[in-house]
Amino acid sequence: MTNLPEPLDLTSHSLPADKTADLLRLFPEIRTEGGTIDFDKLKLVLGETVDVGRERYGMTWPGKAECFKTIQAPSMGTLLPAPAESVDFDTTENLIIEGDNLEALKLMQKAYLGKVKMIYIDPPYNTGNDFIYPDNYTESLQTYLEYTNQVDAAGMKFGTNTDTDGRFHSRWMNMMYPRLYLARNLLRDEGVIFISIDDNEVKNLRTICDEIFGEENFFAQIPWQSRTSVQNDTDISIQHEYLVGYARTRRQEHRRLKETNSEVWYKLKSFAAYPLPLDKARFENPDNDPRGPWKADPFDAPNVRENLTYKIVNPNTREEYWPPEGRCWRTEEPKYKNLLADGRIVFGRTGQSRPQLKVFYEEKKDFGEVPTSWFDGNSYGTATNGTQELQSLFDGVSPFDFPKPSTLLKALLELCTRDNDIVLDFFAGSGTLAHATLEFNNEDKGKRKFILTQLPEPTNREDYLTIAEITKERVRRVINELNKELPNGVQDRGFRVFKLAESNFKAWDASAPKDGVALEKQLELHIEHVRAGRTSDDILYEILLKSGFALTTRIETLTLETLKVSKPDSKHGKQDAPTSHDEGSRKKPLGSGTRVYSVADGGMMICLEKELTLESIRAMAEMKPQRVVCLDLGFAGNDQLKTNAVQIFKNKEIVFKTV
Repeated sequence: MTNLPEPLDLTSHSLPADKTADLLRLFPEIRTEGGTIDFDKLKLVLGETVDVGRERYGMTWPGKAECFKTIQAPSMGTLLPAPAESVDFDTTENLIIEGDNLEALKLMQKAYLGKVKMIYIDPPYNTGNDFIYPDNYTESLQTYLEYTNQVDAAGMKFGTNTDTDGRFHSRWMNMMYPRLYLARNLLRDEGVIFISIDDNEVKNLRTICDEIFGEENFFAQIPWQSRTSVQNDTDISIQHEYLVGYARTRRQEHRRLKETNSEVWYKLKSFAAYPLPLDKARFENPDNDPRGPWKADPFDAPNVRENLTYKIVNPNTREEYWPPEGRCWRTEEPKYKNLLADGRIVFGRTGQSRPQLKVFYEEKKDFGEVPTSWFDGNSYGTATNGTQELQSLFDGVSPFDFPKPSTLLKALLELCTRDNDIVLDFFAGSGTLAHATLEFNNEDKGKRKFILTQLPEPTNREDYLTIAEITKERVRRVINELNKELPNGVQDRGFRVFKLAESNFKAWDASAPKDGVALEKQLELHIEHVRAGRTSDDILYEILLKSGFALTTRIETLTLETLKVSKPDSKHGKQDAPTSHDEGSRKKPLGSGTRVYSVADGGMMICLEKELTLESIRAMAEMKPQRVVCLDLGFAGNDQLKTNAVQIFKNKEIVFKTV
């Protein structure tokens, strides 16, 4: 037993540890004495299902092995709050993260694992001129800090991926693979991802996604009519791009339409799209059927089954019909005769065609209809519409090239999200997904929450120096327009801005020289291991994120002296809540005015005081949170106080960590 508190893990979530734990849970016999995996024994356990041959179907490219090192390398960064650049920072649940999306995705793994319903991204298309991320992935955070002038520039720089590069496609795939791999972990089991792409990399994108998501989880490659104008200086004028869709886990279920004589079974794919609202205009009632408007569906169905293959005679023409080749009828013959007698079978408008089934609007309206795989520009908007949309927001001038129209993304939101789902775009660009989410919430009274991530890529403009600035400003203007149209009531029309930076805490440099001078310098740096200039809020949100809590988790500021919620401050203002303690029964202040943060209604308590006392430790323990995190420097070298704290929290069954 140790008398020291457990240190808080300041690294991002360990994916290899998760995979190892999964294997050891499934196959405990492969565990070695050191808790690692005996790979030879695993092959014996799996037997003939292991492919030991050299030649197998798959795809590789230069740098693929490095992708896995990139995925497994933990992030030591943090996300610093920027309330001044936010809208309704204290209350909103929407996020805009400014920084490298690879690092952001790593930092999100603990808090947002399995919580996102839909991801939409519009990555670089790799046309030879667009912006590309570096392939020095082992120094991703360092490269980002250099790129944004947060440290002295001495390493890999960002730039364009030109088609003269010998590894033109490989560089793009090396950029995409780790990001998609990490993104998959954030999706719920029924979550989906849509990726905008064109012909330049659609083949490679499909190959990457087949490997990461599984070929069986592919559900659509939707052509979107991105332009209606004709380009005359090419072989064929390309007017479309693609939306490639994959599910986190593709499942299928069967549901019956309703209790009707038809007993038609519909196969619904629960992994992705919800049915669209049924268009009543497509239903008619030419024969004044008392059951109301109807439409005629084919009576044949896929596959060939002997009990569903029989002769049908048109009672009007006496012509005989069999199912088309490779198909069968929907029901067995006795059931068909019942449907015919019930007036549910028609033979075309004139009564002289093949058999069809009457489907009534009232029976089908609650189930909607399946969307189709062609998104035309008139219905879903074009790239020109996207530009016009930005122009209307930015006083006639679009600050961003080739933005997607919000109508396109609203269509995806309608297909795949409901009410309070979380949606994510880690190539946010001008912020179209946030625009679409805010407007669609306004239309259907939903409470969807968005998370955007955008690199501060320079724009060479004087008004908005980076694309991240355009992202934030667009969302602000959309919010202002919505508030003009309809004052905000229950809608969340805000966003919290966070910016990627080095951890608030200085990490011990294990690679530093081991001589006396270097060691003394390292020790001096860690006398005060919190970086200069960092605020309590900066530290608070890093602890929150790296403890597995979302950045929008409810936080209450408490003063332990009175054990009451303090008055709202500028950062974490909340309404006073009743205390469970009778302060009149106390003869002296418990915590001497110690300030703490209560996270998620007592799920965790964070104390950032630099001078802790035994009274404040006892006061926190009496609040009975599940976890407590304190600054290590709060003990000021008082090992006896730290030992007492460990025992006090242990007796209350509270997990205690320091940072």
